[in-house]
Amino acid sequence: MNHKKRAVTIQDVAKAAGVSVSTVSRVLNGKIDVASDTQDRILAIIGDLGYTSNLAARSMRSYKKNLIGLVVPDIGFPYSIEIMKGVNRAIAESNFDLLLYTTGDIQKNGTDLHEQHYVSLLNNSITDGVIIVASAAAEFITNAPIVAVDPHVVNPNYPSVQGTNYHGSLEVMEYLIGQGHRRIGFISGRQDVGSAGRRLKGYQDALANAGIDLDEGLITPGDFTQKIGYKYARQLLKLSNPPTAIFAANDQSAIGVFEAAEELGLRIPEDLSVVGFDNISEAKYLGLTTVDQFLADMGYVAVQMLIKLIGGELLELETYKMQTKLVERTSCQKLIQTAY
Repeated sequence: MNHKKRAVTIQDVAKAAGVSVSTVSRVLNGKIDVASDTQDRILAIIGDLGYTSNLAARSMRSYKKNLIGLVVPDIGFPYSIEIMKGVNRAIAESNFDLLLYTTGDIQKNGTDLHEQHYVSLLNNSITDGVIIVASAAAEFITNAPIVAVDPHVVNPNYPSVQGTNYHGSLEVMEYLIGQGHRRIGFISGRQDVGSAGRRLKGYQDALANAGIDLDEGLITPGDFTQKIGYKYARQLLKLSNPPTAIFAANDQSAIGVFEAAEELGLRIPEDLSVVGFDNISEAKYLGLTTVDQFLADMGYVAVQMLIKLIGGELLELETYKMQTKLVERTSCQKLIQTAY
């Protein structure tokens, strides 16, 4: 982890950004009347310099606060909720309290700048350490430990808890191929997310391992949302030779597949088999076959790792791999004949 101590003032930030101190202050306080390009520049400089606001500076730096920060992209997203369940359980078992920060939108632009700003604000000032869910930044300037859950970047320079995404995707594809499916659609995740790339790679490699030619027309973009899952499921299902099964890169996208299938008068699993990834709570009630990456356990382990680091202990593993598991429900069946 990159540790740097700096005595940086708000005046230093203003000078480096070429703006007034009051403008920097307004950005720090979340005001919306600052131009977006100016805000991004200020946040980038704050991250580069490692500046913490006066609120943070007023805390007693020489004492342990028994407070952990949690940075989450969207607290309303089912994926985030599952992770927070585990974080909450670990906090309840510890002597620490929790402080939550959120951008409020999992699709918000400039997430890495916001993360760097939050970590700079919180760590070694307000909190003893920070957990970042689905972190987008590759590195942070921080004086106190951080642990990421399911980071977007492939090789972060900080400790993390990650699912075995490639293995989980292979398992899904081997399951579907074993049921007789050969035309399997794939709705991808966000291109900037490392786990999405590993799930796509698992899809591709499983087809190759089974001697099935890759049809690029069966692979669509995606962004892990139900809306986009619905959009591309319709596109796949309206092909002249549509897939008999769809593997969605996460459960939210898979729910979009359910929505599209119902709208087109298709039955699941009689006309179409569907598999997701994550095993959020809604998956159980839909009967969705999916990959459990034990999100709550990931949050729980992340807190345990962070508490060890706060206590000055060394971690056995900088990257903790949470093993995935295929959960079979009722959204798939063996292919007896072409579904259309």
